[in-house]
Amino acid sequence: MRTETSTAPGPLAHQAIYAKRRAAIGRALKAAGGGIAVLPTAPELPRNRDSDFPYRHDSYFYYLTGFTEPGSWLVIDASGKGTTSTLFCRPKDVEREIWDGLRMGPKAAPAELGVDQAFSVDALDEKMPELLSNQNAVWFPFATHKGLETQVDGWLNKVRARVRLGAECPQSQHDLCKLLDEMRLIKDKHEIAILRRAGKISAGAHVRAMQASAALLHDAGKGALVKLREYHLEAELLHEFRRHGAQFPAYTSIVAAGANACILHYRAGDTELQAGQLCLIDAGCELDGYASDITRTFPANGKFTPAQRTLYDIVQAAQEAAIAVTRPGQRFTDPHDAATRVLIGGMLDTGLLDKAKHGSIDDVLESGAYRQFYMHRTGHWMGMDVHDCGDYTEPGSKPRPEKDALGQTVMKKPARILRPGMVLTIEPGIYVRPAKGVPKQFWNIGIRIEDDALVTATGCELLTRGVPVRADEIQALMRG
Repeated sequence: MRTETSTAPGPLAHQAIYAKRRAAIGRALKAAGGGIAVLPTAPELPRNRDSDFPYRHDSYFYYLTGFTEPGSWLVIDASGKGTTSTLFCRPKDVEREIWDGLRMGPKAAPAELGVDQAFSVDALDEKMPELLSNQNAVWFPFATHKGLETQVDGWLNKVRARVRLGAECPQSQHDLCKLLDEMRLIKDKHEIAILRRAGKISAGAHVRAMQASAALLHDAGKGALVKLREYHLEAELLHEFRRHGAQFPAYTSIVAAGANACILHYRAGDTELQAGQLCLIDAGCELDGYASDITRTFPANGKFTPAQRTLYDIVQAAQEAAIAVTRPGQRFTDPHDAATRVLIGGMLDTGLLDKAKHGSIDDVLESGAYRQFYMHRTGHWMGMDVHDCGDYTEPGSKPRPEKDALGQTVMKKPARILRPGMVLTIEPGIYVRPAKGVPKQFWNIGIRIEDDALVTATGCELLTRGVPVRADEIQALMRG
């Protein structure tokens, strides 16, 4: 069987991309008055005795370096005419490399990563007061690394102790995430190529899971001893991710059979899939530091019941309405608003919401009664993190009065204007728990459909449509 693997080059091949990003941060620092930026990568985390969780770098750090080793720091100095970058990383250590793998080391880092200089991380506390001296401001990520503020304060105290010798201490501290979030919100060509590939791999995994569901239930119907459980389908997803070179799942996979689909963040368990029930899978891979995020809901045995098909078609129509308004110039909230109106119309038509009690679509929007069956937003930013960084309100805009869910007036900024290069998910859903007044044929049905959308110059490109979305196409795939 032919398999595809990740062909992502090492950091040296993309050195210019990361150098360009560091230069952009340097310009942003200068525009904000100058200063120095300090950015650590993520620490290694213990899982239990003598065992760590699989290591995953910090997204901000990787965005500026392409470097994945733990124990690393990046310092960007924008106080002079140009921008100087300094890397601190683990030193070469023959004994540790036998156990844990090769290290780049500070000697090779400048040539490999394109930084101006590099030191051993063991010298961090010695060098940082020198680098912070005579800077007017220090920038670092707030509230993302436990203890970082204390560490920075310790270095600044050492600078203050040298004031009599002529050293000046930074007078202000700023959140580096504010600058990086704006950069990361608009994806470049390099990022878009990886996101497309990640979407393709994840779509293939969903196809594999659908086919495995139909095949195993078919075999079980012939008297086989194998029972299909949620974790079986999770295994199919993970196998497909790794088979095509993805390094991790982008988040803990949701595989929810039957009523479990009404639990939004349900994790794959041991519930057995039953013919006549739906299965909701929300899963995506992480490839070369970038996430994908897909949700599909399908009949476990490959055929929707009439009640399931009715609600499925409503959700699918809601997604299409949201896709239609995902284009430049629209607001981030517009896809949600478009999807919600379709969902409410479906709720009223099917009797999930009583028209005599709840009135029109506009009445339901105002009352918020639809939240019994649809309680989340229709999307979020996506990129290096599955819930990626970036403001959801338009920068520089002024707050304006709006009504909240309780009908109270609150001051809110207008939603973000969509621009080419932004990537967001589009994921409407309906979740029907047993309740008085709710038609019983819909009880315990949970449906969500999600795709990743790249905003283009003329509309949007769906990066994850390698897996069917229409009900008839899903049934045809599972029959095959």
